[in-house]
This record gives sequence, C-alpha cells and structure tokens, in this order.
Amino acid sequence: MNQARALDILKTGANVFLTGEPGAGKTYVINQYIAWLEACGLSVAVTASTGIAATHIGGMTIHSWSGAGARDTLTQYDLDQIVSREATVKRVKKAKVLVIDEISMLDGKLLDMVDVICRTIRQRKDAFGGLQAIFVGDFFQLPPVTRQGDMMRYAFESRAWLEARTLVCYLTEQHRQEDELLLSLLTSIRRNEIEEDHYTLLNEQTDIAYEGIEPTRLYTHNADVDAVNATKLAALPGRARTYTMSGRGSKPLLEVLVKNCLSPETLTLKEDAMVMCTKNNFEAGYVNGTLARVTAFDAGGQPIIETTEGRKIVMETTTWDVIEDGKLRASIEQYPLRLAWAITVHKSQGMSLDAAEVDLSRAFVYGQGYVALSRVRSLGGLKVLGMHPNALQVDPKVVNKDKQFRADSETAEDTFLSMPDEELLTLHTQFVTALGGKLPSADTVIVAGKRAVKERVKKRSTYEETKLRWQDGKTLKAIAKEREIAIGTIIEHIDKLVEGGDLTADDLTRAVRELDGDGVGEAAIVKAIKEHGDEKLKPLYEATGEQYGYDLIRLVRALYRK
Repeated sequence: MNQARALDILKTGANVFLTGEPGAGKTYVINQYIAWLEACGLSVAVTASTGIAATHIGGMTIHSWSGAGARDTLTQYDLDQIVSREATVKRVKKAKVLVIDEISMLDGKLLDMVDVICRTIRQRKDAFGGLQAIFVGDFFQLPPVTRQGDMMRYAFESRAWLEARTLVCYLTEQHRQEDELLLSLLTSIRRNEIEEDHYTLLNEQTDIAYEGIEPTRLYTHNADVDAVNATKLAALPGRARTYTMSGRGSKPLLEVLVKNCLSPETLTLKEDAMVMCTKNNFEAGYVNGTLARVTAFDAGGQPIIETTEGRKIVMETTTWDVIEDGKLRASIEQYPLRLAWAITVHKSQGMSLDAAEVDLSRAFVYGQGYVALSRVRSLGGLKVLGMHPNALQVDPKVVNKDKQFRADSETAEDTFLSMPDEELLTLHTQFVTALGGKLPSADTVIVAGKRAVKERVKKRSTYEETKLRWQDGKTLKAIAKEREIAIGTIIEHIDKLVEGGDLTADDLTRAVRELDGDGVGEAAIVKAIKEHGDEKLKPLYEATGEQYGYDLIRLVRALYRK
C-alpha cells in the first residue's frame, strides 16, 4: 500500500494499524494525518510507547497521557485514582483521535489498561471509549521490555487490539535505504531466511565509506555505552564539570529511584560533550531522548545545550519522585542529562543515521540486530564491530503474524480501490462532522512534517511559566507542586527573572518573606554578605552558622544586589 492510500483510509475514522518496514514512511504518514486532523479542528492525542519515540512525532508517552504511569497492573483503586485527576480526565475527554507510535514496544497488558482508562473516563463501552485508535509501528523491531519474571505479550495479543478491530495499512514503498543489497538483507531478516552469506556480507563492513561524518556507536548493553562515552569525554580539552545526584527519603525507595533513573548519580560534562536528555520537559523544549551538544556553562555552572535542531537550552536540575497516598516518600535531584557519543540499540529505534558503528556481539533480544542495521541508509554508512550468531534472529510468532498483516492490508486496499472518490470523500466528511470538526477548504495550507512536530512541542519557556504563576499570587510551594519541580528551581527562576528585568525587587521581597517571615534570617545573611561578599553562596551559608538554607540565601543575595 502506498502512503496516499493509507492516508485516505485513516481519514475515514476507522481504527488502523499503520505498519511497514523501516524507511517506508510511517512517521511521514502519521504526521500528515495529524496535521489534517488539526486543520479540521479536531484534537489529537499524539503518544508513543517510549520517550524517545515521542520526540519523532512531537507527543508524550502513552503512560503519561493515560495516567497509567509505570504500573504493570490496574486495580480498582488505581483506576479510581487515575479518573480523579482533573488533568488526565480533561486530556482523555478532549481527544478525538488517539495515536500510539512504536506500538511494538508496548506490552499488551498496558494497552488493555489504556483501553480501560479511556472507556471509564469517556463513559463509553466502545474500544478506547470511542476514540479512533491509530497504532503505528513494526513488530520486527524491539519488543516490549518486561520486568523479570513477567510474561511478555505483544500489543496484537491484547484484548484491546482485538476489540478495536483495526484495518491494516502496510506501507510497501521505501524512503530510507538507498542500497539494494542492504534492502535485500533486511527483507531476508524479516522472513527469517538468514543464511551464511548474509553474515559474510556484514563481516565485510569494516569501514565507513563516507568522510567527514562522525558515526554513532550502537551497543546492546549499557556498560559498553558508558565505556565509550567516558573515553570520548576524557579526550575533550577544557574543564570538567561534575554534578552529584542528591536525594531524600527512605533508603530502599531511594535505591530504586537511582537504579531506574537514566541520569547517572555522578554526571561529568565538558564543553562539546554529546548528551541525551533523560526526562520530558515540554515547556523547556526537550523530551526524554533529545540529542544535543554542550556548548557552554552559565555563571551558575548550569550546562547550556544545543539540540540537533539548533535550539539552545539552559538546563536545570529536575526531580524523580516516589509518591504514595499523596505523600512524597522519596525524591532524587539531578540534571536530566547523560553522555551520548554511544547509545544503546534500544535508544536508537526510530532514528535515521548517516553512519553507525554497530556492535551486536552480545545481542540478546529479538529484533536488536534488525533495528541496528536498519538505522543506516546504505552499507557504506555501516561498520560492524561484532556479530553474535543469533543477532539477526526475529520472533517466529512475529513472522507468522506479519503474513496475516500483509494479507489484511491487501484486502483493505482492494476495498478502498473499488470505492468511488465521491464515496470516499463522503466518509471523510461524515467522520469529521460527527466529531464536531469541519473539512479544510481547498486553499488551506496544512503544515506537516518537522515543522508541525516543532509546533506541537513548542511551549512557553519554563521561566515564563514560573513568572505567570508568581504574578497570579501563587506561593513558591504551590508553584513547585503544580509544576512538579523543586522549590530551589522556582527560586532560581525568580532570581534570573529579576536579573533580566521581568520581575522586580518587590517580587524578591515577597519570596524572602515566604521563607523568612520575621526577617531574622534576612538580616543575618545581609550581614554575612557585607563581611564576605556575594560571589559565592557557601561562605554565606557557613558564616550564618548553617542556620539558613541555600534557597533563602540566594533570594536575599538577589535582593541585596537589586
């Protein structure tokens, strides 16, 4: 099926599984469809199974969107908690269409949970509460990650998938790979028809054929990634900046948080270091998986990064929390960054690379070899560092299911090919009208592709968000809770907003009074500033007998300077 036919089917409002080989244009088609829906005035929930996948379509994770979070089960208590959250209810009710990208990495158990949540909130018995459900992905790529001891289910094995009764749009055109030999290899992997000649071909890929391109290294294990990144960092000139993770709460919970946090306990950076963001922050303009390079450090030592799209961001620390029964049980704080000269195959899914050095000597999961090799456009951009005998294996269950998907796609295509254009337009019109939208006029310019993605993730700056809430009269504590970031970060925002002229000394005074109602702390800190200067906070902290926190000291210093 070609892209235009798939787009026509999507516009009918049917639930659809949009699939095809890497480079077939799945992301292109879904971006075109999202842009069309928005031009019709319809709200689209753009989600993905992972934070990185969300970067490619300008969305958020399905876990966050649905409120399911990191749960692996959904009890009645959990469901009651989720449907009592105003933001989640508003989000789910507002949506008319639900898009889930990289569906191969979503466990069927979670898809069932999302279905239940949508039905409950929207109070409809239809699959996903009546939302048009669009699943995008390729099951030959990486499977869901499950907890040790849990049984993995593909999304197509879930009850929700069966009840959604999806039409299959299997894209067959190729828009990434330029190399017929590479295409033939990938097709053989999908058919589970790998022979000795294929391994011989890959073993011959010992050099990158292109000059002036720094290849990205792909490994299957984090330990190898960490070793490469450490070596690359050490080779950079300039001063190294080290940031240590802080935490508070019960020790067992802290250990769990640290283990599952993508940012390291000790983060060391230099100018020109390649980094990857490890948490979503739509307001600041990055998400989990955003690749960037450190360009500088500001006066306070905060790293300034530049994304691959040229956007510069002053990074701030963030927190990862454990909350139970509405109470904060444990919290860690660190910059949401990690080094990224090398990345895991898992992190690379969805990327297109000009050149890659691939180590599959320890491949251990179905699809790892296929994903790694399909990142490049030609064998000239591929260097194979190692190859496990089973690296190119795919799940026989997926091979068999893929045959059914292809057959179902051909049936759907034949049905729509026989349909007159007038009837197809009627279906499009009925779908949009039923949801309260209106078909765009013929002269409407529909923006899709990368520009549309940027618009979807474009938000007010993080400083602007703090300023608006502060000017609305909210307290530091209330803003921090509402924005789910540390009070120290809010204070830092206010400090810089005053410095830039966006807030006044009166705003500083108000913040100081919130932390130091009687003014005793302010007087002691001002005295220390006069004796020791205001360049650094630590001497002031020590000079006041360590009685006052750094948050108050920072505010008083800013007020003193003003």
